[in-house]
Amino acid sequence: MPTVQSKDGTRIAYSQLGQGPVVILVAGALGFRANGVVQELAERLANRFTVIDYDRRGRGESGDTLPYAVEREVEDIDALIEAVGGAAALYGISSGAMLALEAASRLPHKVTKLALYEPPLLVDDSRTPVRADYIQALQTAVAEGRRGDAVEIFMIDAVGVPREFVDYMRNAPPAPPVEGEMTPPAWSAMEAIAHTLAYDGMIMGPNMSCKPLQGDHWKTATMPTLVIAGGSSETFMHTGADALAALLPNAQRQTLAGQNHAVSPAALAPVLEAFFAG
Repeated sequence: MPTVQSKDGTRIAYSQLGQGPVVILVAGALGFRANGVVQELAERLANRFTVIDYDRRGRGESGDTLPYAVEREVEDIDALIEAVGGAAALYGISSGAMLALEAASRLPHKVTKLALYEPPLLVDDSRTPVRADYIQALQTAVAEGRRGDAVEIFMIDAVGVPREFVDYMRNAPPAPPVEGEMTPPAWSAMEAIAHTLAYDGMIMGPNMSCKPLQGDHWKTATMPTLVIAGGSSETFMHTGADALAALLPNAQRQTLAGQNHAVSPAALAPVLEAFFAG
């Protein structure tokens, strides 16, 4: 499996499919290459693009050098871009969308286009804010060996899953994969990378506190940008996407009918293909 070495020496593992302009896929919280949905999206885009699907640090086959900082994950993306020729488009989903935006803001001469699916921004009262001690609660649970509890904190406080459904998820057998649909990872797989949930919390920063966006530094991301939300998603996904698209200097906003946060690769791929090829 190919790897690149990030600036701090961390090895980042990736897969490469297809030929054409380079598109790097940036996963959200708990996402990794072994997820079949990510693989399916990569395969669909590989008809026209060179697609890079990588394990973010701390996940899968990538390393994890401490202490963590968001800047290190931007350096990981920079190393991948350099490995594939020095320029690439980025696609990010959920908190991975915000990481992709951070990378585009810091690497504006290397990122050609930017597509963001449902960054989980809480900018008004359409949803309750994430608890003030969210990151500390995650770190404490992991430090005490309670990885399942860390996943539960994420599911309840960040995602908004009802507690009774999370209790079911912890004890249910893994769901069989269904082509074209997003299947949640097994609970044990989520526990294995639960330490990275705090990383995604740091990436989101103050932008899940139900206050207006604080992102003037994103204005350096002047490349063409597409901000997408699913037509069936909760209101806060739309208000956050609207606010972000209005803030960025070269962004367009699109709603993907019939989709929610668990977006279908079959529905998403044509939208990304049209945007990246346009």
